[in-house]
Amino acid sequence: MTDQPATPIVEIDPRLLEVLVCPVTHGKLDYDRDRSELVSQGARLAFPIRDGVPIMLPDEARSLDDGE
Repeated sequence: MTDQPATPIVEIDPRLLEVLVCPVTHGKLDYDRDRSELVSQGARLAFPIRDGVPIMLPDEARSLDDGE
């Protein structure tokens, strides 16, 4: 059995984090560097970051209620 490659850590420009808000609640997002996600505690959603681009679509987000 081979080991799966680790998810690459994506760096996000801090200025981008200052202007991005949750598309559902319009609240603050937290950056989860290990999972490459932007997390909205208010909406209980984690938005993926793919190739350095935040995917801010609720349909693409992972529910935090399904197990963090």
